[in-house]
Amino acid sequence: MTLTHLATGTFPHPRAAVDAAQGDTPLRPGTGYVRRAPVDTRAMAEAGTDAPVLDVVLPVFNEQQDVEPSLRRLHAYLLATFPYPFRITVADNASTDDTLQAAERVARELREVTVVRLAARGRGNALRNVWLDSPSPVLAYMDVNLSADLAALAPLVAPLLSGHSDVAIGTRLARTSRAVRGPWREFISRSYNFLLHALMGARFSDAQCGFKAVRADVGRHILPHTADNEWFFDTELLVLAERCGLRVHEVPVDWTSGADAGVDLVQTALADLRGIVRLTRDLAGGRIPVAALRSRLAR
Repeated sequence: MTLTHLATGTFPHPRAAVDAAQGDTPLRPGTGYVRRAPVDTRAMAEAGTDAPVLDVVLPVFNEQQDVEPSLRRLHAYLLATFPYPFRITVADNASTDDTLQAAERVARELREVTVVRLAARGRGNALRNVWLDSPSPVLAYMDVNLSADLAALAPLVAPLLSGHSDVAIGTRLARTSRAVRGPWREFISRSYNFLLHALMGARFSDAQCGFKAVRADVGRHILPHTADNEWFFDTELLVLAERCGLRVHEVPVDWTSGADAGVDLVQTALADLRGIVRLTRDLAGGRIPVAALRSRLAR
């Protein structure tokens, strides 16, 4: 199944594509979730706007070897499978090598590719800034070396287009996922998610998978309340989404490790633990107006 089905009519509605791919069931009254209006792609087209329906962000830092081939591969895939206007945004986190120049070279050739230069480092900082500034109704991101199989992009995006879900995440920990990564990374990942379930009551299965999407109409409410500028941003976004009553859709992904090859896993794990402590304190102390956000997002 690809998103071409949404355009050709093989499925009568984006929701049907999600149900067919994931075996999902319709929302029932009393579940506590809000069913949002589908993204009106027809109205966007009739308005003659150039605004992309989907904006896929690739946060990069010193990725001069990966950025150009990944951009070309992702662009070719979206061009072949995504039936609506799209944009790929490279968010350069103050790279000190030739990453920026390589990305700009591709952007001059491919009109759907744009480049944003950020003065400060950090995946969270990049995603928050680019997503809040994007004109697209659906916002996504993935790691620059495309560790997740792109075949998962359709079931990731379709429930957001249909209004069925608010946030969608890839998970490497589902029974049907296939993840190729070392035992140490696997242990850290599973231990971290276990802590999130035990300490914060989280229900999502894989906080740090670099393959996520969010509807812009809900993102603009919760993104300003995220504080982390690094790797904990993903966890913070998902915890806030669940606390605010948003529906998080999970997509099993086939994953080939490598996107975090340059990451100090121990230091990142310690930073995540500090993030859990800080976020718990922020929620308990009222820094984040969860009740007000929940009420606003339920309308």
